[in-house]
Amino acid sequence: MSDQRPADMQSVLRQNIQTLVDHRRQQEENQGVQVRVAGAVSRFAGSMPFVYLHLAILVAWILANLGAIPSIPAWDPTFVILAMVASVEAIFLSTFVLINQNRMAEHSEHRAELDLQISLLNEHETTRLIEMVAALTARLNVSTPADNELPQLAENIDPQHVMNQIQQASGDQGEG
Repeated sequence: MSDQRPADMQSVLRQNIQTLVDHRRQQEENQGVQVRVAGAVSRFAGSMPFVYLHLAILVAWILANLGAIPSIPAWDPTFVILAMVASVEAIFLSTFVLINQNRMAEHSEHRAELDLQISLLNEHETTRLIEMVAALTARLNVSTPADNELPQLAENIDPQHVMNQIQQASGDQGEG
């Protein structure tokens, strides 16, 4: 019987992992082309090949415009065009990164909401289990050191009350 339990836990773990992978894949498939492009650009811009490519272009641009490459005439001797190109590229890259961060923040918010829902369900189930254990101990006339805590533990917690207390405590700390 003890051999059965780890296999069950492993299968549940594999099933949960597969569910998460499937969900992530489905989310990626449902993204629009624009979001996919923004993600791809952000990923590339945050990579070492991007750095190497820009380093090579920058060195070639500078060498060519300083006259170090005789076969190429200088087209930007004051490097004004280079500065403009770099500025425009920075604007676009920062926009792509912001788009990607907004998408990631949205996914993070959904995960946080899921975590909250699971926590609330877990709290409800735990409360019911405490009630059942309390009823069993009362029926069997067994006392435990935690008997005086059971009524408080068996109460449902109002999430709105907890959030209000957190907000109030956060506000109190901000004033001090």
